[in-house]
Amino acid sequence: MLRRRSILKELILLSIPTIIEEIMSTLLQYVDTAMVGRLGEQATAAVSTTTTITWLVSCLPYAVSAAILALVSRATGAKDHKRTVRYTGIGFFLAICVGLFCTAVCLLLSPMIPHWMGAEEAICKPASQYFAIYSLAFVFRSFDTVMGAAIRATKDTRTPMLINLSANVCNVVLNYLLIYVFHLGVNGAAIATAISYALCGLCMVAAAQKNPLTKFSLTSMVPDAIELGEILRISLPTYGTSAASCLGYVLFAGMVSSMGTTVFAAHSIAVTAETLFYIPGYGLRTATSALVGNALGEGDKRKMGFTERSSIAITVSAMVFSGMVLYVTAPWLMQLFTPSTAVIDLGTQMLRLIAFTEPFFGLMIVLEGIFYGLGRAKGVFFTETFSMYGIRILSTYFVVKVWHLSLREVWYCMIADNVVKALLLLVVYLRMVHKRKTEGSMYE
Repeated sequence: MLRRRSILKELILLSIPTIIEEIMSTLLQYVDTAMVGRLGEQATAAVSTTTTITWLVSCLPYAVSAAILALVSRATGAKDHKRTVRYTGIGFFLAICVGLFCTAVCLLLSPMIPHWMGAEEAICKPASQYFAIYSLAFVFRSFDTVMGAAIRATKDTRTPMLINLSANVCNVVLNYLLIYVFHLGVNGAAIATAISYALCGLCMVAAAQKNPLTKFSLTSMVPDAIELGEILRISLPTYGTSAASCLGYVLFAGMVSSMGTTVFAAHSIAVTAETLFYIPGYGLRTATSALVGNALGEGDKRKMGFTERSSIAITVSAMVFSGMVLYVTAPWLMQLFTPSTAVIDLGTQMLRLIAFTEPFFGLMIVLEGIFYGLGRAKGVFFTETFSMYGIRILSTYFVVKVWHLSLREVWYCMIADNVVKALLLLVVYLRMVHKRKTEGSMYE
């Protein structure tokens, strides 16, 4: 019993800084959306038009970070200091590569993306400029994502939290100065965000160098064939999952944007507002991945199983509570981001719909964390791809393009996707647990 309490305490203590960090990151989005929203519906649409493209491009550094988190946490559990340093150094090298690649692709495609997203002509130019400026910081964002994962894998979630908190404070100050004092409008918001990402990324690299478990040298940066194979085994299906998901979001947002500026503004703001309420799930997912990876490195099957069950129970319970809060506070949340009565009313209706499905979203998030911590990303990839395209995209196409229904029906499609993904991942997880009991494997 005492050991279980110790594991549960560690899970909660590791998740709290990550939850705070996620809150700070979400507040950054809130600040951007709210400050730009005061400039009008067109400014909001200009910023929101390329959001899903940003998610899509960010899949690369995220895929690398998932592999680094799994491998560093496993090496930490096995007390293999040499491997933790090696994988951190390799992560830094890969962060540079994918960051430069993402920057080049984004700058090249920035003039075309708003048109591809079906944006109205009036917002194409500011949307393109916003995306180009924002993209200049992708190398630093890669540093933040990958180095942050390495640090968290050593059970240090406090340092990344403090770094992101500082960056968010910087972003708020710069947003105010560049948008309202220097009157740079949408471009000012982009510059502020880019600068804050740059500071965050550099500080995360410095923090990794101060941590004795992750302090790497130039000689540890280039992977050998075996190490690269281990990274690719995790990162490729993780990238496939993220890319399939984000590309689906791009197609989904493109169909919604064709429904008009007011509808798209309400949709975008409601999606942004909702992010605050599944933060507990993402915070617990990161802690779960780290602890499951540690248990795998230790070869402790009982610790692994208890960590998984505890994470699922705590996450779903937290998301039940957050869903109730979201339902009650929906109108006030919408008012934070826009003065438009039409946008507020429509967005409030959507938030109250999605509030009932927050527990399913939390279940999906924490199960993904378990799979990533075990280095088993293929099941997540197949589940995500099937549900996103077979349910969300296909049904939204009929709702928008064939039947010409309202935003409410579009959100029904989104809700169905989230629920199905959660249930499918639960089936895969239960099969894994059954196999663990019957065969006694640790499920690498």
